[in-house]
Amino acid sequence: MKASLWTAVVVFAIVAASAAACGGSSSNTPTTPTPTTTTPPPTTTPPTTTPPASTATITIGADGNASPLTVTIARGGRVTFVNNDTRSHDMSSDPHPEHTQCTELNQVGFLNAGQSRTSGNLNTARTCGFHDHNLPNNAGLRGSVIIQ
Repeated sequence: MKASLWTAVVVFAIVAASAAACGGSSSNTPTTPTPTTTTPPPTTTPPTTTPPASTATITIGADGNASPLTVTIARGGRVTFVNNDTRSHDMSSDPHPEHTQCTELNQVGFLNAGQSRTSGNLNTARTCGFHDHNLPNNAGLRGSVIIQ
């Protein structure tokens, strides 16, 4: 019986040694870490700003209203008024009745139906109001020109 006990101990030792040898690997070769790659943040381009146009057109429609009521132009620019209404209009600078705010707009003046006329060069950065001299309280014919 002692022999079978010793046989069992030897078999157990061999199995344990084999399991330990198969279970892990030890290598003396150092491993190189994988380099970390980073993605740069997306580049953002600043919003593009469109410079103001050098000209603008304001049209008086068949309904008797000006459109657009506000335009923006560059310094030195001009504004053309087009009269598509069936009646005449007398476009002038604010304030009524002096018309002194932007005298360059007074060059438009009286427009018969179907006629158009352009202002003088607006050289100073400011906001100029305009209106129909004969209908100064008509909101559809009151507007502004922004000079930048």
